[in-house]
Amino acid sequence: MKRSASAVWQGDLKNGKGSISSDSGALKDTQYSFSTRFENGVGTNPEELIAAAHAGCFAMAFSAQLAGAGLTAERIDAKATVTLDKGEGGWVVTESHLEVKAKIPGADQAAFEKAANDAKAGCPISKLLKATITMTASLEP
Repeated sequence: MKRSASAVWQGDLKNGKGSISSDSGALKDTQYSFSTRFENGVGTNPEELIAAAHAGCFAMAFSAQLAGAGLTAERIDAKATVTLDKGEGGWVVTESHLEVKAKIPGADQAAFEKAANDAKAGCPISKLLKATITMTASLEP
């Protein structure tokens, strides 16, 4: 299985602009720029897309882990926050923090934590990232 996306950039770093598209069509000429990446401009940026991929991947992996434990989530809310820091060698993604809230009928805290930690470690996007990956997870009543 292979998935593809493409980017087009025009101009210099500060004043240029770009667009991102995915082969599926979910993203089509989605705007990104210096201001969307390093300021608060309107549009997306690579780190936001990585965060979306990590949150989505984790939620699916968590669901699979729960199924293996005989549990089914009523709802999983996963949010990933990706941190981009400037280091000695330039900009680097240093962390992806997962924040998870889930409503899982019949789950106890131990089963919840095991499934969440196994999903965090086993999600393909977690494996892709070389940054520190942290998580806050809470089981809702």
